[in-house]
Amino acid sequence: MGLMSLLVLASCSQEPKAPVAKVINYEMEEFGNKRVDPYFWMRLSDDQKNAKTPDAQTQDVLDYLNAENQYADAYLAPLKGMENELYDELTGRLAPDDESVPYSHNGYTYSTKYETGKDYPLYYRTALKDGALPELLMDVNKMAEGKSFCQVTGIAVSPDNQWLAWGDDYVSRRLYTYHFKNLVTGEVLSDTIVNASYSIEWAADSKHVYYVGKDVQTLRAEKVYRHELGTPQSQDEMLFFEDDETFNLGLGKTASEKYIYILSGQTLTSEVNYIAADDVKGQFKPFLPRERGHLYRIDHMNGKFYILSNENALNYKLMTVDENQVAQGKKAWKDLIPARDNVMIENIALFKDYLVINERINGLLSLRIINEKQKQDYYIDFGEPCYSARIGENRNPDTDVLRYNYSSMLTPSQVIDYNMATGEKVVRKTTEVPGYDASQYEEERIWAVARDGVKVPVNVIYKKGFEKNGQAPMLLYAYGSYGSSTDPSFNSSVFSLLDRGFAYAIAQIRGGADMGRQWYEDGKLMKKMNTFNDFNDCARYLIENNYTASDRLFAKGGSAGGLLMGACINLEPELYKGVIANVPFVDVVSTMIDETIPLTTFEWDEWGDPRTEPYYRYMLSYSPYDNVKAQEYPNLFVTTGYWDSQVQYWEPAKWVAKLRANKTDNNVLIMKCDMVSGHGGASGRFNRLRQTATEYAFMLNLLETK
Repeated sequence: MGLMSLLVLASCSQEPKAPVAKVINYEMEEFGNKRVDPYFWMRLSDDQKNAKTPDAQTQDVLDYLNAENQYADAYLAPLKGMENELYDELTGRLAPDDESVPYSHNGYTYSTKYETGKDYPLYYRTALKDGALPELLMDVNKMAEGKSFCQVTGIAVSPDNQWLAWGDDYVSRRLYTYHFKNLVTGEVLSDTIVNASYSIEWAADSKHVYYVGKDVQTLRAEKVYRHELGTPQSQDEMLFFEDDETFNLGLGKTASEKYIYILSGQTLTSEVNYIAADDVKGQFKPFLPRERGHLYRIDHMNGKFYILSNENALNYKLMTVDENQVAQGKKAWKDLIPARDNVMIENIALFKDYLVINERINGLLSLRIINEKQKQDYYIDFGEPCYSARIGENRNPDTDVLRYNYSSMLTPSQVIDYNMATGEKVVRKTTEVPGYDASQYEEERIWAVARDGVKVPVNVIYKKGFEKNGQAPMLLYAYGSYGSSTDPSFNSSVFSLLDRGFAYAIAQIRGGADMGRQWYEDGKLMKKMNTFNDFNDCARYLIENNYTASDRLFAKGGSAGGLLMGACINLEPELYKGVIANVPFVDVVSTMIDETIPLTTFEWDEWGDPRTEPYYRYMLSYSPYDNVKAQEYPNLFVTTGYWDSQVQYWEPAKWVAKLRANKTDNNVLIMKCDMVSGHGGASGRFNRLRQTATEYAFMLNLLETK
């Protein structure tokens, strides 16, 4: 069965005609409720996708996706001139060559460099001695030659500075293959590690590494192994297996570099197992056995562990325990910083004499400095209403200097070295943005009132002279899931919109942790509807206060933010002129009820487990795919990746097909499926801006043709 049995396409029309997907009704029944999915056939297994010879179903799916791409290309073709102009602007704001601020570690400084016209970084190190020249560790541009996708992760130099480890992925499924290079001889070992996660850590002997293996079907990071250099992976010893399918594994090393730890985690519960970095024949042991509802993580310095814990502390508290008292459990833990209702501890950095805390207060990140010897503390003042300040790369604990990263909607990203003893602040780097003049723009922070009376922070930026008369276009962005906060940081791309009269806004809606952990709790599970209502209420607030109008307002979100887009336009489509949904998670019930789909099992505490009726009914009430109906929808631009490991391509593909079959308007609906990439889109710093330029051209064209 081929393309013509699948689609109805225009053969001789000047206007491109949208594909019409074939219908094969697939019935599902849960708790007495029957659902009919007309496009279930679009789902392919990994075996089908990887087959050298496609079967009939695979060919039908490929034909459909290619037809959608052809339709989108036909619609976008007249916009190519505008897209190219925008692309030149976007890439023009990237410095032709760029280099990171070097950081020091174990006798070397490390830096990353981009060369003019190249998409990928070069990694260098330089010995901390007079006359030392930079040493090229790896050039990712050479690795990417002839590849349609290239991602490198887990770059790590051994403690003896002799070996380099790195992982690469040329498919975009986030299944990494690790390699090992001798930095003295240049030899690359024949032994590799396949199907690994991004986490890898060196043992103290520089002859062994610890890594996390993934299940190739579910993509769950579930096993920790120890690998000896020069031996085949088949001989690796498995040290830990996470047998609870709702948990996922990560690997880390403490700031002291004395311990390596495994973090087993899911939405509600975590557990740490640890081992001394020099105990290359030992086994991991539990720091504290898991307890349902207890989230904690650890770090180590000066002979004691620091524990960030949510036990009776919704916004977390910081505790300590002597390293020789860990076996005594929580009774040996000592309070250092108590929990507070209006402040969330997000991260810490440990130094020999100082403790630095990233605290989230009133929706913004602050930096608190504690002198542990003198028992004094204070906050760094940033002087802007909307900003993001995060602990940076601090690999040397025996220093008075904190490195942090700062940006705002007006201020390009900065790397700042702050002397915690003297208060001296040195801006080591401000990201170069050619042609950018901050004095031409303004930012403000407003509070939209949601329908239940809750005030939601919205960060807005626009060009000076912007008039709040309801005539300006606006792009409103949000995410709102997993407790992931959307801080008001610099985005060089949006200035192409601001210079054309747009305002750009970030809504910090419930479901993120922007206002603390309760903000997250109030936007998940059986309260998920708050996330969607918050976004629509922010849109309405901006319209009612004349920042924009519904025929000029655009919305954008990706992944779980794509779910946000889908739910919001089912509920109140009239608020938006157009919507951009990137890799949208829209088939919520069908995905979350299927344990074989990657990433499903350890997300049940985020969305709910639809194998139980209350969650099934509630998720069904907002799932974008299940709630498509006969009504008018905004103009829609949907993107997906054929190899997406986070949100499988068939979710947006099915959603688009169902929207086409049901919507009652003549508005634009296009979908672009990148046939060579996954969840993160194209690799390379220039390549990824092509999609942004296309999306902006899409919006600007709709304003011109309204």
